[in-house]
Amino acid sequence: MNNNKEFTDLFEYMRSSNMEKEAPLAARMRPRSLDEVAGQEHIIGKDKLLYRAIRADKISSVIFYGPPGTGKTTLARVIANTTSAEFTQINATVAGKKDMEEVVAKAKELQGMYGKRTILFIDEIHRFNKGQQDYLLPFVEDGTVILIGATTENPYFEVNGALISRSIIFELKPISREAVRGLLEKAVYDSERGMGAYDAVIEEEALEFLADISGGDARQALNAVELAIMTTGRGEDGKIHITLDVAQECIQKRAVRYDKNGDNHYDTVSAFIKSMRGSAPDAAVYYLARMLNAGESVTFIARRIMICASEDVGNADPNALIVAVNASLAVERVGMPEAQIILSQAAVYVACAPKSNACCSAVFKALEEVECSGNLPIPAHLRDAHYKGAEKLGRGTGYKYAHDYPNHYVEQQYLPYELDGKEFYRPTGNGYEVKIKEHMKRIRQEALLHGNQTLK
Repeated sequence: MNNNKEFTDLFEYMRSSNMEKEAPLAARMRPRSLDEVAGQEHIIGKDKLLYRAIRADKISSVIFYGPPGTGKTTLARVIANTTSAEFTQINATVAGKKDMEEVVAKAKELQGMYGKRTILFIDEIHRFNKGQQDYLLPFVEDGTVILIGATTENPYFEVNGALISRSIIFELKPISREAVRGLLEKAVYDSERGMGAYDAVIEEEALEFLADISGGDARQALNAVELAIMTTGRGEDGKIHITLDVAQECIQKRAVRYDKNGDNHYDTVSAFIKSMRGSAPDAAVYYLARMLNAGESVTFIARRIMICASEDVGNADPNALIVAVNASLAVERVGMPEAQIILSQAAVYVACAPKSNACCSAVFKALEEVECSGNLPIPAHLRDAHYKGAEKLGRGTGYKYAHDYPNHYVEQQYLPYELDGKEFYRPTGNGYEVKIKEHMKRIRQEALLHGNQTLK
């Protein structure tokens, strides 16, 4: 019987070894330790909470949130490699309640018999429905399992609030261009885990292009390199040459070359935005044409126009955002070449619109205030009065319903009392904001004149 077990263990070891060797490049290049992780210094820098917790093997329930290819699963695997706890992984797209029941049962056994903790990694946790998430809650709360969730969706919208409150949220950012470039070089030339055995060479232009076009998605960049090496014939020197043309073909995106004088992608985008902001429609269309001629993504251009419409036009012309958003939807439905007409219309409209960044300034001023003063108490009369017991707590008492007053406006305390008189939004003298300013001034003056007399 021992011989059979030894044979089974050997077979499993050989199977795992072969799978590791034959795994996709992106899987083979995954970091095995914290020191190998690329990017995410804001959460795993050596003085950061997550780094210290992993090093000390004192990890608590966490949720990793970020775009694809930024290292959510990688961080979970690093934790698996460094922890003394039992590590179990399931994917929410295929796992059901029965799978979780098995994990919990085993976790209770390990905890009771050996005092060993269990870490449960749930990939794409946002795919679990409310019932499945609710099932986990008591076992996360009592420490039966330590939860590590990974999601590309905002967890505050997609994950049970009770689980959120018992977990630390770590947002992963797109990996920096420099970090992606380093990963690609290692992937091409590393013989142990990369593709160094293929004797390939990646040209500088191709390396720069892939690092830039991947948008911080390391997996996408590594997949492109693997495809390039596996599908490109050898040159006269016996080596596989990954040129810019090969890189473009393997990632199915065109290199954005703006002119022979060396203006890069970001310079042209910057000039496009600043021309719209500066009310220069001719310049905006010119830079739009350069981007279109270079093969820039129409959805990327549409996003920049939408941002400008809100950030730089704002309420001076509220229609600007409507035009920009509709243009974004239209280019996705229509595609090229007609999309260039739609983008031109939107860019020209935004460029010609009266400008105001008052709304942009307002939210940043408000954010600074929140950072400075924290969550100040909301006035009692503004609080929710619809739940049982609210009246006894004074919730909603004394609230004045604006529609009962002249001009549908009444003076009362809206900001927390500590911020009484604070101004965040100050309409400018441009465009529609002139009317907004006049309207607000008029209704406030009339409210002071008439007092709090209702229409009734």
